[in-house]
Amino acid sequence: MTTDDDHSRPAGASILVPLLHPDEPAPFRILRPEGRSDMVLTADHAGRVIPRRLGTLGLPQSELDRHIGWDIGIAGVTERLSRALDATAIFQTYSRLVIDCNRSPEVPTSIPEISEATEIAGNRNLSPADRLIRRREIFAPYHDCIDRILDARAARRTVLVAMHSFTPVFRGESRAMQVGVLYNRDPKLARILLDLLRAEPGLTVGDNAPYSVSDLTDYTVPVHAERRGLPHVEIEIRQDLIADPEGEAAWADRFTGLLTEADRRLRDSTQ
Repeated sequence: MTTDDDHSRPAGASILVPLLHPDEPAPFRILRPEGRSDMVLTADHAGRVIPRRLGTLGLPQSELDRHIGWDIGIAGVTERLSRALDATAIFQTYSRLVIDCNRSPEVPTSIPEISEATEIAGNRNLSPADRLIRRREIFAPYHDCIDRILDARAARRTVLVAMHSFTPVFRGESRAMQVGVLYNRDPKLARILLDLLRAEPGLTVGDNAPYSVSDLTDYTVPVHAERRGLPHVEIEIRQDLIADPEGEAAWADRFTGLLTEADRRLRDSTQ
């Protein structure tokens, strides 16, 4: 038996089965949408939820709890920063292993089949429909939310701060730096923040390290900040330093002062 819907669907087209059940978390959450600060904080890898339809992606919980699944500690730091600065903050809810919200969906690593040395069985041999539904239900709502917030602030000054964390050891190589400052086409705010961090006692600071921003490896800064011409910076904090509430609070306190001073100097330099 055929229906009108069958006749209207192109030959060979797949039916998109919803990924998220109605009772599952939204793909983003917002703190202080009416925040008075010029700063807007984003946390692309804050969450580690896996949609029930995907099970565990073929991984034990120990793997999902590692850095491959989320940016350990960054949600707590960003929540505290949002409160201290009275800044709007947007958090991604789902694990980057489902779809990485800081990668263009056109990039192969958007839905990784391997992360570090771990094979992600649940991401292998995905159909175009599988990829599309993850993009529609997780990636797009998160970035649409950021767009709406930035659009609503179009008449006021806005500084985008992208928050991330990194592992102390990557592929067997230890990382001595405690914090990194990342940028691409517009380094002005990053350069100021680098100078302030380097003046902090006992810190080893990465300049576009342990990562750097590019159109292939990042999405939030190139799309939401660079295309709009917004002042911005991407911050990376070593995850072992923010793996507990005390560490989260300490680094949030540090960046409350540093970001406030960096933004003051940036404004002074452009007046």
